[in-house]
Amino acid sequence: MPLVPTADILGAAARAGLGVGAFNVVQLEHAHALVAGAERAGTAVVLQISENCVRYHGALAPIAAATLAAARDADVPVAVHLDHVETPALVDEGVRLGVGSVMFDASTLPYADNVAATRETTRRCHDAGVLVEAELGEIGGKDGVHAPHARTDPAAAAEFVAATGVDALAVAVGSSHAMATRDAALDLDLIAAIHAAVPVPLVLHGSSGVPDHDLTAAVRAGMTKVNIATRLNAVFTDRVRDLLAAHPSIVDTRKYLGPARDAVATEVDRLLGLLHAVPADLIGTPA
Repeated sequence: MPLVPTADILGAAARAGLGVGAFNVVQLEHAHALVAGAERAGTAVVLQISENCVRYHGALAPIAAATLAAARDADVPVAVHLDHVETPALVDEGVRLGVGSVMFDASTLPYADNVAATRETTRRCHDAGVLVEAELGEIGGKDGVHAPHARTDPAAAAEFVAATGVDALAVAVGSSHAMATRDAALDLDLIAAIHAAVPVPLVLHGSSGVPDHDLTAAVRAGMTKVNIATRLNAVFTDRVRDLLAAHPSIVDTRKYLGPARDAVATEVDRLLGLLHAVPADLIGTPA
């Protein structure tokens, strides 16, 4: 099954009470690993390209083209998402290139400016049939601002969604970006309260720091899209580090990047099982 709109995957997940794994692409090896892991699990997956990744590559087009190509060749439904984008120009470029969704991040702006910018971005993306995710306030740990104890108010979340027209909302419930340890304490009661108040799928950012049992519990409480990046980067790096330590004479990059890619695929398969991720047969006709 080739590339599908992100809306198809999130919609099926929300209706079934299942979780969607959304994993970051940094290099082509990541894209291949994420697809391979989803194929093993037999579930849909979202491949994410962040604005930081775009900066690393120097441009969006090359990594987006590679990621979209990997998605189109997959045997399970795969969507491609542009994550934590702060500039309208990059949003527009992603839409032109064919991404299925955009996370527009105006969370550092004053509330009224966040609403205005997000509403305008949503209008343009909806004209192109692209799903929009947004963030109300800052998720703990992002760029060193805000603490992990930050919490989203359910009523404020509902008001923000109504004012902007976004299709998914990232909320602060105890997770934090870039955590290398897995000891974040999620507020499951708050997730349930926001889920009851907000009519669109909820998104958990900073999920690398969340223990396995809480990932499952978060989905049961009402979380739909679960973003994981640092955890998979750690798996990738650990495998490379171990191989080079054991075989210091290796110079062929394929001999350590290939096993690292395979290790990430294994972890993706495991994580998707924890989320009870969306089976391929629940997704509608692909784009």
